[in-house]
Amino acid sequence: MQRNPYSAGAVKFSFWFQEFRKAVFMLADGASLAEIKKLNQETNIFAASSPERAKLIMSNVAKRIEALDPSFVPLFVCSDVVGQKLLCLIACMCTDTLFFDFVNDIIRVKLALGLNEYGDSDARKFWDDKQIQSDKVANLTEATRKRLLSTYKQYLYNAGITEGNAGSRKIIVPIISADIVAWLREHDLQPALAALTGE
Repeated sequence: MQRNPYSAGAVKFSFWFQEFRKAVFMLADGASLAEIKKLNQETNIFAASSPERAKLIMSNVAKRIEALDPSFVPLFVCSDVVGQKLLCLIACMCTDTLFFDFVNDIIRVKLALGLNEYGDSDARKFWDDKQIQSDKVANLTEATRKRLLSTYKQYLYNAGITEGNAGSRKIIVPIISADIVAWLREHDLQPALAALTGE
């Protein structure tokens, strides 16, 4: 997996599964990303609240799609909704290294230890560790860290990896199809697989 510089951009983002799914199915039907972007500008295909929001969603969805090898498109189309959400989450992890590290440092470690929940104390330790490791993270405000944590929790909940209750959240080990596992391994995404399963 490629590691990009840490970014706090996710404070503006959502999981956007339905939008991701729609774009992938359009690709499967033969459209190009450029054509989908143009159509979005003209017709607001994601029913965004404003032209600026429509552009933000499309830009982020396109970035997530481009982070995965194009061979994921038929795999996505043939997968059930559980598998599709997992692939969407992995695309988020591929485009946001700070989020990947959050999953890897908390979810993977908890599962590897045989634990099935995480809480705010785990998130605080994550931020404390990252502030030591990265000036970028050290310069984030407390408010930004809280917003990032909220976004990360939303990603994991919407992908079915955790429950959505307040406080400690139960971790749900995903049941990943053999086709998706094989594809992840073939495309050097074993770290993402390990982060989600505790391998």
